Amino acid sequence: MDFDTLLHAKFGTLDAALTDWNTQVTNLEKLEKDASQGLKGAAAKADWQGVNSQVGRKFIDKTAGEFADAHTQATSIRNILRDTLGELKKAKTDLEGAIATARLQLVSVVPSGKNFMAKAMDGDAGKDVKQSTVDGVRDQIDRIISAARESDSSAAKVLRALVDQADKGFGDAKYADRDQAAEAMRTAENLAALAKKDPSKLTAAEFDTLLAGLTKYHGDDLFSSTFAHRLGAQGTLDFWAGLNDANSRDQPADGKRLDRYKDLQQQLSLTLANATQSASPDMSRWKFDMLQAVEKPIGPGNGISGYVVMSNLMRAGDFEDEFLGSYGRNMLSHEQEGVREGRRPEQIWGYNGGGLWPHLNSTGTDFGFDPMTGYMKALSNSPDAATAFFSQEFIAKDTENNPFKRDTDGDGNKGHIGLSNFQYLFEEREWMQDQDSEGEDSISGKNYLAAALEAATTGHPAGELPTSATSAHSEDQAKLYSQIVKSVSEVPSRLTDNGFMSDSMGQISAEYMADIHRGLSAVEVNVDRLYPAQGAVAALDEHDLTRFMYAVGQNPEGYAALTVGQHAYTATAMEYHFAHPEAFVKDDQYTPTQNLEPAIKDIARNAGEIQGTLGAGRAYASELDAGNKDAEFNDAITKAGELGESLVGIGVGAATASAVGPGAVIAGGAAETVAGEIIGSLTEGLMKDSSGEVIYRNGEEIGDTRDSTFRLVEKAALDAGEKAGRPSPHIVALVSAEAETGFNNAQTTVSGFVDGVGVPKALEKDK
Repeated sequence: MDFDTLLHAKFGTLDAALTDWNTQVTNLEKLEKDASQGLKGAAAKADWQGVNSQVGRKFIDKTAGEFADAHTQATSIRNILRDTLGELKKAKTDLEGAIATARLQLVSVVPSGKNFMAKAMDGDAGKDVKQSTVDGVRDQIDRIISAARESDSSAAKVLRALVDQADKGFGDAKYADRDQAAEAMRTAENLAALAKKDPSKLTAAEFDTLLAGLTKYHGDDLFSSTFAHRLGAQGTLDFWAGLNDANSRDQPADGKRLDRYKDLQQQLSLTLANATQSASPDMSRWKFDMLQAVEKPIGPGNGISGYVVMSNLMRAGDFEDEFLGSYGRNMLSHEQEGVREGRRPEQIWGYNGGGLWPHLNSTGTDFGFDPMTGYMKALSNSPDAATAFFSQEFIAKDTENNPFKRDTDGDGNKGHIGLSNFQYLFEEREWMQDQDSEGEDSISGKNYLAAALEAATTGHPAGELPTSATSAHSEDQAKLYSQIVKSVSEVPSRLTDNGFMSDSMGQISAEYMADIHRGLSAVEVNVDRLYPAQGAVAALDEHDLTRFMYAVGQNPEGYAALTVGQHAYTATAMEYHFAHPEAFVKDDQYTPTQNLEPAIKDIARNAGEIQGTLGAGRAYASELDAGNKDAEFNDAITKAGELGESLVGIGVGAATASAVGPGAVIAGGAAETVAGEIIGSLTEGLMKDSSGEVIYRNGEEIGDTRDSTFRLVEKAALDAGEKAGRPSPHIVALVSAEAETGFNNAQTTVSGFVDGVGVPKALEKDK
């Protein structure tokens, strides 16, 4: 943008472009609404089966999201174009006004190449004009042209960056005007320059500026990608390693900001995670460079492994799946090589257990010595990447120097085996010893492993609640859950020695309740109709399930999640079958009413078996702690109400509970359903057993757990029949007996098949 261009600018083309973009935004807004409410809404109500349940619905959800992103991106482009056009028009008007005013001051303004020249008018007219007046005119016009040039160039820069964010499809960056987008990129460049400084020379004020900027802008797409690109992959590692260099005599920020390192670590991680979602050429290069940079030590001498540094900057945010996958494969390749050489993880990753080793993690959970810990935390936020990662091979059976051997056929001889990433990390890896900020042994490595498995099997980030969109499990998700159950069944101590992992195992299992019921069911035909499922189904053996649930039941959070999940599913399933008695057809000669009885009986029997197994686990844990754990179990049940409501909202497999449309939101809320009322009675302590105690609040006595189970299951059958308008006292009368059969089966199975972890005294007589 120069003087002559601005002075003679014609804005017709830009005006037409703005009009086109306004039309585009209006059209895309309608398409987004149609896709969201029409296409996606219809997909949510469909009864998905087979491959379509895993592929078709996901594709439709993604397509609807693309329409939303297209509308967002078009709106941002329109806003930036509109803002820039307005600024340029104003600049032209200001320039014309300045020239006119100059004439009145007897100063002429004329083009001079790409610039201009201001001077006193020739002849007598300008002989008395002061130089200060000429300078004033020149400076004013300079300011106008500079502003127009900034508006023009920054708009071009922002628009290019905006459309570069997505390689395919559209980005979701949202900006109200050019200034907002330009300010984000300008701030990113300034903060990257700060982070490039020698960290030991960073002042307290500069630290605060960096932290404040990352906190404000980490979710801004243009900011995050610009910041990461300008800092560079190597610069990112150097910054965090240097900031935490325990050998440096000069403390960053004069040692006054050590208590804010946790915040900086989180905000930096969130920024980098958001940046990796960009498909711009700059970020594609950054990701490639990072995968190279982590291969080398960081810092003087032997330095610290780049993987150790970067993994501590991956604990917050959702990193792009392909980058996470490549990072994990490369890191596991290094560990596999070290394991084959007979080295332990601390030897592989260079931790010597002493000296001034930098504490690269400031969250308080651990000091960040083990790169696998931070990576597991990253996977817990990225479900698709987690599913793919755990399914991959860690080591092949015939790999040279394979140290892993097992007796796989029971002949007493051990042979080499191949391992998946799941098997290595869950069953074989010797996790590095670390400490938390209180000086206690850290549990974060295996705890984040459990969280990553939660994300991998459920399809949502760990700690989040399930939705209808995540209820249809893929083949890989279901297969991984089957492997988890079998692994714990084979060696229960894998879980009981690490009870803190059971909260995730309970959450996972609550979302696989249809699969669990199938695994326990006595029905041999039409099980698909009795326990419908939208996606793939996990293959679960009854004895494996017993040993697994018994182990989970010894942990308060795991017990609560499975208990709430079981009752939510049991009540919803009964409500569904009472409303649709034709759904389970055992044989064509039976009427729908005759088919309802075996369906409800099987559901009740399974409920009793699940609760009998969990109750035995809880009782054993209470015995070990002299009864002091009951308060923890009760508190966990109370806190599990939100999970229960979410499970009720999903419905039974194909989401066909009577109060909801398939996959739809419950019309009157969870409490309006039979299952919702059941969950409220359970978690809010609204129901008492025959002894007058609040149900499930006395875990020491298995008899009390049995009575609590019967009361809730019987209430579910009674309420479901009444709600469907076909009450059946006959079926309700059978429910308690069936639940008792299941409960007794569980006690027999626990006492007979749970070896190596003990059983409660109440069951010892059955062994």
